[in-house]
Amino acid sequence: MNPRHVLLAVAVAVVWGVNFVVIEVGLEGIPPLLFSALRFGLAAVPAIFLLGLPRVPWRYVVGVGLVLGVAKFGLLFIGMDRGMPAGLSSLVLQCQVVFTLLFAIVFLGERPRALQLAGVAVACAGMVLIAVDKGLSAPGSAFALVIAAGACWGVSNMITRHAKPPDTLRFMVWVSAVAAVPLFALSLLFEEPALGQITLTGVGAIAYLAGAATLFGFGAWGFLLRQYDASTVAPFSLLVPVVGMAAAWLIRGESIGLVRAFAATLIVLGMAATVIRTGSPGPGRSGSPYRRERQRPRQAVSSAPPIDR
Repeated sequence: MNPRHVLLAVAVAVVWGVNFVVIEVGLEGIPPLLFSALRFGLAAVPAIFLLGLPRVPWRYVVGVGLVLGVAKFGLLFIGMDRGMPAGLSSLVLQCQVVFTLLFAIVFLGERPRALQLAGVAVACAGMVLIAVDKGLSAPGSAFALVIAAGACWGVSNMITRHAKPPDTLRFMVWVSAVAAVPLFALSLLFEEPALGQITLTGVGAIAYLAGAATLFGFGAWGFLLRQYDASTVAPFSLLVPVVGMAAAWLIRGESIGLVRAFAATLIVLGMAATVIRTGSPGPGRSGSPYRRERQRPRQAVSSAPPIDR
């Protein structure tokens, strides 16, 4: 990769990793469903009027909006609001890699490589180690909610693979618009009114999630995917939980400990085994990685990168 593009990929991973700390800060003054709704609302407007239509069938936009925007982020924000720490959430949420692989095997009939299966086993061992860690500082229900969020993320990855959006930023802006409406409705139904009580800190958190994590993150990530194979870009997403845990330790004083550090190592290594391919893919300037993927026989599970943070 071009050195500037390497720096851009690292910058996106840092933004997405710090994102979990920002979520935790925002949740101190904003109910989780309202927080998520405001994040997606700000990411969608006015961008949808500037970028144009998503250029994929609407069923995919609505499907990802509901599964990723409403279900995944609703569960994640509620889980963190109930006590799941930021750094631990950034790590546990990566179980989406395992769910994506399993869903591809079960529903798409894809055949995983032996290394991928080994990676799933290693990552699952890390998840189990975290779950039984006596130092786990979150309630079991909050931990389960983040796991469920990872499963929803895996489903949305399957929908996105079918959609093959040529412009990831435009696609995510419309997904945000779809997600904002039901999230606002759910907030009105289940949360106490809090819109008028949002502080400047809360406004800053919303702006970071909408502007940096969504618009910048997906604009840059989509640009990289148009320049290089997915297998070249995807490994940079492994930095996200590392940055998330480091940021939570530095900014929020979240403890790590030897057991959790070992579990994190297992999970990151397992994720690496599922996304890193052997060989030396070159720049993909001849077209989108999604178009190139359609030209290959379906022999192994794709190493497509995560679609959101």
